[in-house]
Amino acid sequence: MTKTFVKEFFVSIQGEGPYVGYKQLFIRFCRCNLNCKYCDTEFLASTGAKEYCAQGLFDAISELDLTGIHSISLTGGEPLLETEFLKEFLPLARGVGKIYLETNATLSKQFEEVKDFVDIVSADIKLESATGIKDLANRHDEFFAACKGKDAYTKIVFDSAISDEEIAMTAELAKKYGLELVLSPMMLGAKMSVGGDFITEVHNKYLTHYDRVRVIPQVHKFMCVE
Repeated sequence: MTKTFVKEFFVSIQGEGPYVGYKQLFIRFCRCNLNCKYCDTEFLASTGAKEYCAQGLFDAISELDLTGIHSISLTGGEPLLETEFLKEFLPLARGVGKIYLETNATLSKQFEEVKDFVDIVSADIKLESATGIKDLANRHDEFFAACKGKDAYTKIVFDSAISDEEIAMTAELAKKYGLELVLSPMMLGAKMSVGGDFITEVHNKYLTHYDRVRVIPQVHKFMCVE
């Protein structure tokens, strides 16, 4: 019986990507293999997390009002660090709703272990200009290859430092796998870090490389929901 730490679970409205506006059950896990400089999520186990086995977590979420739930969002942290736990938990949870995986798209082997249980993949492309992390393109490429056959899209958080080289590279990567690409302006609290003119400029640059590109900010921050 595998146990893992869960920071929190709650019912709210999805505020990012093409599934924005859907009612979801969010489960936030407590570890991450990256350290993005813009990350503001308190997901560490040391900040009030609780340890669960698969049945224990399922019993706990079953006490919530799950009426109208579209899907269960596995978030974090990085949920794919918990593959042994997920292999026990997801067969129980699929009866509640679709399984929606939010991931940094760097752990392709771990994804393969739970792929059959996942319905929707929200996969980040991490820009060095936004995250401070170098050389993730090949790992993203491997991950997107593993997503074949799944309902998947990719999301890019960007700010004023985004470069034309990053735009070209990431657009071609999304195009290679036919993934819808969602541009998400970096937030400073409830405000976007860049203005509308800059967002439009970045969007238009992407569209010169690939036509499946949308701009969707983090609308849950405007709505003041979790």
